[in-house]
Amino acid sequence: MRRVRPGTQASRGGTGSRAAGEGRALASVAAGDRFDAGEPADTPRLWHVTLSVSGKEAPLPEVRRALEQLAHDHPFLLTSRYAVDHAEIRYWEEARDLHDAAAVALRLWGEHRQTAGLPPWEIVGLEVIDRATYHQRVAEGYGPPPASPVGVHPF
Repeated sequence: MRRVRPGTQASRGGTGSRAAGEGRALASVAAGDRFDAGEPADTPRLWHVTLSVSGKEAPLPEVRRALEQLAHDHPFLLTSRYAVDHAEIRYWEEARDLHDAAAVALRLWGEHRQTAGLPPWEIVGLEVIDRATYHQRVAEGYGPPPASPVGVHPF
């Protein structure tokens, strides 16, 4: 099946085709004008998520192994920092809006506690910011530093 732009005819070998410049007006665009695609409001966007968890002390090697397993299961994780009683996970989430990104982040630790062997810690902090805000903070020098050492690292 061929798709045709609305208001035009499909050309099948000459019949019904127009001569160049016939039947269609050209519109000029001023220099500097931008095309407004009119993207729908529910188009997914990127959100930078920082999830902080804390709880009773756990052996450091077990915490590291669990975070590495989580990163293996979910390669979207940028970086994790950990200690015996707390950890911080940073990653990018694609979601329609902040509410959706936050909902996914709040489920992450609990839903993967068993499969990754994560400690029974609770979520004690959550920050979700849009991509523009993240880059603005980094450029101004007061945001979270870029996750240069991607992976799982001790604090």
